[in-house]
Amino acid sequence: MGTKRSLWTLATVIAAFAGGAWGASVAGAVPERASPYRNLGVFARALAHVEMSWVEEADQDALLYGAIRGMVETLDPHSSFMTPEEYRILTSDTQGQFGGIGVEIEVQDGWLTVLSTFEGGPAHRAALRPGDRFLVIENRDARDMRIMDAVRIMRGEPGTRVHVRIRREGEPRALEIALTREVIQVEAVEARVLPDRVVYVRIRAFQETTTTELRRALDRAQAETEDAGGVRGVLIDMRDNAGGLLDEAVRVSDEFLDAGAIVSTRGRGGQLLGEAQAHRAGTRPSWPIVVLVNGYTASAAEIVAGALRDHGRAVIVGTRTFGKGSVQNVIELPDGSALKLTVARYFTPNGTSIQAHGIEPDMIIEQLDQALLSEAASTRTQIREESLPGHLTGDDTAAVQPAELPPRDTPRTGPTPGADGSAPFADDFQARMAHQTLRALIAAN
Repeated sequence: MGTKRSLWTLATVIAAFAGGAWGASVAGAVPERASPYRNLGVFARALAHVEMSWVEEADQDALLYGAIRGMVETLDPHSSFMTPEEYRILTSDTQGQFGGIGVEIEVQDGWLTVLSTFEGGPAHRAALRPGDRFLVIENRDARDMRIMDAVRIMRGEPGTRVHVRIRREGEPRALEIALTREVIQVEAVEARVLPDRVVYVRIRAFQETTTTELRRALDRAQAETEDAGGVRGVLIDMRDNAGGLLDEAVRVSDEFLDAGAIVSTRGRGGQLLGEAQAHRAGTRPSWPIVVLVNGYTASAAEIVAGALRDHGRAVIVGTRTFGKGSVQNVIELPDGSALKLTVARYFTPNGTSIQAHGIEPDMIIEQLDQALLSEAASTRTQIREESLPGHLTGDDTAAVQPAELPPRDTPRTGPTPGADGSAPFADDFQARMAHQTLRALIAAN
């Protein structure tokens, strides 16, 4: 922990403390379970053996950090111990700027898996996709690798390269990819006004700047559409949003809610730890809202989706979300290391926990591969009277060959002219369906 004090002394102190606690337990006839320290004697003895007998001189910091890490990792997948260096990495992530390849990862079935990529970053340009699994990172086997170890390897000086091997569903062979590290500037919110005065808002992450960026985007949209009659609706895209800061999720939800609970947290034994409430001040107009989600929408993003739906403020479209319904507190320790500890489960306003279940959309819309849609459209034969062998003609001309005409719902490969000559979501089926759903809500209001 930054000092070279003897672990033998530490072990002796622990053993004495454990023995004292155990002795007091017996003397006072207190049940064994009342003392969480009764097994510290085992730990102290093991520590002493390592200190005295290991063939090399033990690194005291590494031993103690390893003991804490091992203890915390027996709890749940989201509790962890961070060295000072790892804690600095976490802090840089939530502040919205860091050096690396621009990828958000999670462990799924023992594999480091891509949750999302930061648009414009090296991983995004290299076409890494959510669901890709890392097999090798810089010549190290990625199976069962800790997330923080993977992050530390992939971070580095801008301009340097990192080599990865990934497995992608549907691909017969692993993909070898070389990525050049760079400073990643994360813009949490992207927004634009569509020709029909719908505001498309993509929230990529819940970091310290998310609510501020959202407010600016909505203010700009209101000013831009004021002369035309104002904003008609909001499409919030949180696909591939892996979450982030709980407070930011609450503030984002509060932009659209004027009263009632946003989220509650319950700890051990179901004890209510807290409940965030919406405030009337600053609430946006009651625009129709559609929230677009997928299987990589997680944590803070699920809080927002659940709050808006439970209050009847939004229709959820897409596929079932990830299902991370636990709350982690980061506890900084004296030497700059930290514990990230799961302390509660969160519940949506109607009392539903989404832990391990996720949020089931009101409308389930799977993403469709645009290339396959285009290919199907180009090869599909439209059957008409003139397609039938030996059909009669309407005049004296000869029978013609079967006509290959596009179906009425041919997917478009180019822009469809709108009010400004553009077509939103021409190559994004889920977003296109979400947009159509929102237009239907607007028409019904």
